[in-house]
Amino acid sequence: MSEAPLVIVPVDTAAEMDAFIKLPYRLHQDDPTWIPPLFLERREVLDPKKNPYLKRATVKLWLAKRGDAVVGRISAQMDPLVAKQRSAEEGHFGMIAAEDDPAIFKALTETAEAWLRDHGATVVFGPFNLNINEETGLLINGRDTVPMMMMGHDYGYVARHLEALGYHKGRDLNAYVWNVGGELPATLKAFEKRAPTKGMVVRPINMKDYRAEVGRLVQIFNDAWSENWGFVPMADDEVAHMANQLKPLIVPDLVWFVEMDGDPAAFLVCLPNINEAIADLNGKLLPFGWARLLWRLKVKGLKSARVPLLGVRKKYLNSMLGPFMTGSIMAKMYREVEKRGIETLEMSWVLEDNTAMNRLAEQMGGRHYKTYRIFQKSLT
Repeated sequence: MSEAPLVIVPVDTAAEMDAFIKLPYRLHQDDPTWIPPLFLERREVLDPKKNPYLKRATVKLWLAKRGDAVVGRISAQMDPLVAKQRSAEEGHFGMIAAEDDPAIFKALTETAEAWLRDHGATVVFGPFNLNINEETGLLINGRDTVPMMMMGHDYGYVARHLEALGYHKGRDLNAYVWNVGGELPATLKAFEKRAPTKGMVVRPINMKDYRAEVGRLVQIFNDAWSENWGFVPMADDEVAHMANQLKPLIVPDLVWFVEMDGDPAAFLVCLPNINEAIADLNGKLLPFGWARLLWRLKVKGLKSARVPLLGVRKKYLNSMLGPFMTGSIMAKMYREVEKRGIETLEMSWVLEDNTAMNRLAEQMGGRHYKTYRIFQKSLT
């Protein structure tokens, strides 16, 4: 019997959406370093009622099928905020996962590229799941360790198939890891001993003023990251969504601000690594997953954490104050991480051409242990 032909179908029904979400669970079922995400969380990411990005951007999802079997998936996105930031008409792809078959990758990417051209794109970047402020990049090296929360995990063949189809490196993103314990890294110890500059205050987040604190954080972020490659500002509805999503995970002494003369100048967010808590739940919270998750988060505690957000306002970044602010809040956070028995700390991601931050991460004792890649391809 001949193999069923390969077809690409849009995701239009609830059953097709379920199949889209479930595919990676099958592909990675024998992968010891993959963490099954919570199915509920993946569904919310793709729900326009839950994810404000889907209200702003135009997004299309497809499945690759052979007969009744789902063998691949991909998304394509056009974001009006990206168009405001860049002169070129830039489209994005994401959510890419498929069996190790070049024909599947060719059919999926050609479908996404045709749709992006029809929507005016002249260049495509990705993967973004679904935008640069969510899960970004394709894992290039570091597959021997499990991923931290909101960081991807991919088979090596995915990059090879994309490269064979004309995709090439846009930017690499670096992830750094600290093995916490023992002596505080020497550079952090030096920052810890320095007296604050006049007018400078280093403080933890005030949870009683949580919404306003998130607003301050985003103000710094949108200023600090505005000249970084690929930057897209956080919109107001995304900020509110992020605040709601992160609040249950916030540990007050792991989120720090620096103020200069009363104005927010820098911040750092460190979050318990929820991937550690869900690793054996197989994506399900029922019937007992909720109890296990809450016990691990609130009682047992986790042994790993991630710093997903760190920013210093541009007017301080290139002065002596910039590294001092970063080092000061890193030292405060590191001490709190130690107190909580956290053994592994990741800072991610850092653009490869952010020389100052890469150097500072290494000077502070971080080891570059994973690389994620954003690919690009001309559509003209």
